[in-house]
Amino acid sequence: MTRGRFPGLDGSGVWRNWAASAISRPGATAAPRSEDEITARLVAANEAGTGLKVVGGGHSFTPLAATDGMLLNLDGYAGIIHVETASRRVRFRAGTRLRDVAALLRPYGLALANMGDIDHQSLAGAISTSTHGTGLGLTGFSGMVTALRLVLPDGTARECSADSNPDLFQAARVGLGALGVLTEVTIQCVPRFKLRALEAPEPLAGMLESFVARCAGTDHLEFYWFPHTEVALAKTNVRLDDSAPARPLPLHARIIDDELLGNWAFGLMCRLGSSFPAMVPGLNRFAAGTLAARSYTDQSERVFTAPRRVRFREMEYAIPLETLPEAFAEVRKVVEAYPQKISFPLEVRAAASDDTWLGTAAGRDTAYIAVHRYAREPAGPFLAAVEQVFKGFAGRPHWGKLHTRDASFFASGYPHFGDFLAQRAAADPEGTMLNEHLSHILGVGRPGLDSRAG
Repeated sequence: MTRGRFPGLDGSGVWRNWAASAISRPGATAAPRSEDEITARLVAANEAGTGLKVVGGGHSFTPLAATDGMLLNLDGYAGIIHVETASRRVRFRAGTRLRDVAALLRPYGLALANMGDIDHQSLAGAISTSTHGTGLGLTGFSGMVTALRLVLPDGTARECSADSNPDLFQAARVGLGALGVLTEVTIQCVPRFKLRALEAPEPLAGMLESFVARCAGTDHLEFYWFPHTEVALAKTNVRLDDSAPARPLPLHARIIDDELLGNWAFGLMCRLGSSFPAMVPGLNRFAAGTLAARSYTDQSERVFTAPRRVRFREMEYAIPLETLPEAFAEVRKVVEAYPQKISFPLEVRAAASDDTWLGTAAGRDTAYIAVHRYAREPAGPFLAAVEQVFKGFAGRPHWGKLHTRDASFFASGYPHFGDFLAQRAAADPEGTMLNEHLSHILGVGRPGLDSRAG
């Protein structure tokens, strides 16, 4: 049994994800450093019928990685394998963490085209769950994948792309960890660039009215709404050539704004609101009142991402972009009427349509609405109430965030869901990669499956 730095594993052998929304006790753990080691562990689990899952940063709120079988972490299988200079396509080992990618790409003058605001995930995890940033000219991580290498439970390795094993490639681009173990991924990168960021409070009503149109004319736009207020914090990022002069946030601004106010003070407000719920509206109005405009220019990875130290539970749904104003208004009604006051801001982003089989933006330009609950407060009833709204807007849940959807929904919500199931059955006929959660959302199982996911 691996101990020490294995992500989420405590001294008693219990594994928890970042939010402690998924808990399991794996029968064994390992941190392989080569594909041969990965293959050996996978074949052994397949032959023994014990099951195997892979965990990266543990930032999926759903129990995709929970298992009572073998749990692998690929932090030791990371880095760049090769770079195709002309095409700017970069082959990575799949355990590479997003937080390390910028430094790895810097010598080649390259960058990721887009990122979300958290960079703790592994590349394999971000791809497998359809993780995304914001910007209508760009897809999520899965849409950036041009090729991949997948080791199947029987030990065979498949090279996959649009030209080689194309159906398995499509399935594995958002594979949910259900097909095998991703060991290598090729990402379409771009020349390094800077972002000019503008963060400013705006009236919520105006933001909702203009969001769809502004997305079409802005490289990256998102906003946060503080419940029980009329204020939205808009974040607009404009892409600049890498030769543009940098004007980064000074150290004191990063310490005061991002750490003291964005994390320490916000965490204190969440703790106060949890103990004294009646204070939440006033605390949120105070927080919204302290927002001030700021602008800065820096390397893309320093602008896209931000420290997130206050723990929470999250649900995020993808809806057709044009329905955003109406859907948000309905979500707001639920939030404002909910008996326990909600302290965490809601986040709204957008992404371009892609052709992935199970990508949340598959086939349509998409708006995302994310709702959060402070980790010390009960999340289930609140998220269930909000989820009812999303059901009325053809919403698709983020695969790595909390939801209650099952296989019957996904079969109707994704035209290629049946194709995915066929590829899964061919790749893993014994169900080695399944756990209780995957069996629920895919509508398949294996005899004797006993994953104790929390």
